[in-house]
Amino acid sequence: MEWLVPIVVALIGGPLVIVVQRLRKENTDQHAESREILNIVVTNLDKVDKKLDNHIDWHLKIPKRKGK
Repeated sequence: MEWLVPIVVALIGGPLVIVVQRLRKENTDQHAESREILNIVVTNLDKVDKKLDNHIDWHLKIPKRKGK
């Protein structure tokens, strides 16, 4: 009866390992996609930051009007 235990473990464990490996691959692919999207967001954020800095500088350079 001792020979039955490894067979049962293999029958249950084998498919579980396959499912876990597939989920792991999908998770890796999702992480790669997320990393690409984050890079795009960072690039766009840098552009907005530069535009905002330029706009603030413009406000600081214009002469102040009387009465304001």
